[in-house]
Amino acid sequence: MLRIEEHYDTYSEEIFQFIYFLVGHKETAEDLTQDTFVKALKSSITFRGDANIKTWLVTIARNIVYDYYRRKRLIQFIPFIVNYEGTEETYTPEAWLLKQAADAELYAALGQLKLAYRECIVLRKIEGYSIKETAKILRCSETQVRNRTERGMKALQKLLGGEIDEIR
Repeated sequence: MLRIEEHYDTYSEEIFQFIYFLVGHKETAEDLTQDTFVKALKSSITFRGDANIKTWLVTIARNIVYDYYRRKRLIQFIPFIVNYEGTEETYTPEAWLLKQAADAELYAALGQLKLAYRECIVLRKIEGYSIKETAKILRCSETQVRNRTERGMKALQKLLGGEIDEIR
């Protein structure tokens, strides 16, 4: 029997962050994270163990976000801004402001990408999933993940007007 309570303790922050990247609103992300684990609890009997538990939870979270947008009848995702609280880096006030501005520009540009590109970039470059894991989550081929990530990065580079450093 799958113990969702244990997995909640382990993965809830990562699931919240993933959802927050897609919706850009803290309270909504919290609600959708809760919905994700409720759905996982209800579906735990049918979990076959084919996928990694984290991959399974991210897939549920992605579907919950899609359902949310369908209910809200929003066609495009809202651009999102992420604050990296608790990072180990120390900044002077000026450096911190420059980093915040750069982050805001990056996430605003991400918000302008096609959804397929954005999902691949968020999962691969920000969340750190492998190509194989990303393909499972998005239910597409590994080739599609590679192509969407590459095209998304090129589009992002164009939106930002030049070279971009590797995303976190």
